[in-house]
Amino acid sequence: MKRLFHLTILLLSGLGGLAGCIRVGPDYAPPRAAAPAAWSSPAGGGVSAAPADADLLARWWMVFEDPVLSDLIDRARAGNLDLRQAEARVREARAQRGMARAGLFPSLGASASASRARSSEEAGGGATSEFYAAGFDASWELDVFGGKRRSLEAATAGWQAAEESLRDVLVSLLAEVALNYVEIREYQELVSITESNVLTRHETHDITRWRHEAGLTTQLDVDQARLSLEQARAQVPTLRVGLQQAKHRLAVLAGQPPGALNAQLAQPQPVPGTPPEVAVGVPADLLRRRPDVRRAERALAAQTAQIGVAKAALYPSFSLLGSIGLESLESASLFTAGARAAQGAAKAAWTLFDGGSIRQNIRVQTARQEEALSAYEAAVLAALRDVEDALVAYAGEQIRQRSLAEAVSAGRSAFELARDQYSSGLVSFQAVLDTQQALLSAQDQLAASRAKVTSNLIRLYKGLGGGWTPVSAAPAAAAETVSPTVP
Repeated sequence: MKRLFHLTILLLSGLGGLAGCIRVGPDYAPPRAAAPAAWSSPAGGGVSAAPADADLLARWWMVFEDPVLSDLIDRARAGNLDLRQAEARVREARAQRGMARAGLFPSLGASASASRARSSEEAGGGATSEFYAAGFDASWELDVFGGKRRSLEAATAGWQAAEESLRDVLVSLLAEVALNYVEIREYQELVSITESNVLTRHETHDITRWRHEAGLTTQLDVDQARLSLEQARAQVPTLRVGLQQAKHRLAVLAGQPPGALNAQLAQPQPVPGTPPEVAVGVPADLLRRRPDVRRAERALAAQTAQIGVAKAALYPSFSLLGSIGLESLESASLFTAGARAAQGAAKAAWTLFDGGSIRQNIRVQTARQEEALSAYEAAVLAALRDVEDALVAYAGEQIRQRSLAEAVSAGRSAFELARDQYSSGLVSFQAVLDTQQALLSAQDQLAASRAKVTSNLIRLYKGLGGGWTPVSAAPAAAAETVSPTVP
């Protein structure tokens, strides 16, 4: 019997040596994304297919050379609450990986006890007995078929996916801050245009009133001028409400209460201009950089490892247990050589029948892996679409902006000419109203177009995954651990 015990221990020790050599389940290989060689959208608006500068992409807002925007970006990175939540999720995932890693090692415990008992006089003669013990207990479940190591693989990939989620939140946050800032500057310009138009319409109203007093026109012209004036004046409060709400949104993005940025944004400034040239690289560069694509790839890696975890349940599990300690009936002799005690055990367990539960779980995990692969492919397509859309919008809006600038120039000339001719009695007042309204519309559209050009460039940088610093150019799957780095 003793010999059989020693053979069992030797067998389990040999199995322990194999632990880590056998890993059931598929070994993960990063999928190959079918990225096109070049962008389908024609280059325009200063966009080039030259390799994008990594440092520039990491701090893309610096191209606008706007110190207020740069300060708001810094505030948002320091105080945004969504970003803090994402950071907490990274810490959680890192701790879960630590728990999975701890499962590879033996567990060790210490215990000590002392007891005193007295039997009854009828049953035991009233004898008193004492027992003292102290020792260490150890147990180790051998990872013979790699289930625990697959769990560690899954936890590691989950940690990396959480880091990519943090980067994705950062990319979206910085873009939202910049877009809201551009919206504020757009509102300020629209308010300025409308207030200037109110003054112009007030002058037109004065002209019609003087002409009416001189008997050169009817009350109809005066009323129409008054109507036009009040309609323009009524637009100002609506624009100011939109301006204030945009400031509130920007303050919350920075992790501050609404109104906290009112003083900093009180002075109107023009919409930030765009650089003459923007390098976007090739689609393959995009897929290596986009955090959402990298996150989907890490999620696929984690789910692939889960198949191995499920398959390991098909095989036996082996454990070693042991204890060493001291036992004595007297406290004085507890620490003597004769009080030493030891125990060792080996355990093997194997599920022989479970109604097919384990195999069904393998099918579940395999289906989830297929789902994760489809999610990765969808993330790749969405990333390509985001950039293609931004390229088209950025180039097209610049063409529209040039046409609107010509329209404003022509509209201003037409309005001034119509008003002079009306003062001379050469045209009706309707011509003044028409040209005045057309001019205001063109001015509003031009201001909106300038803001849209800048916003489209921001969306392009967001689509390219700008706003964080990669630790290397390798795909996320190439490294076991990747630290989230922000500029």
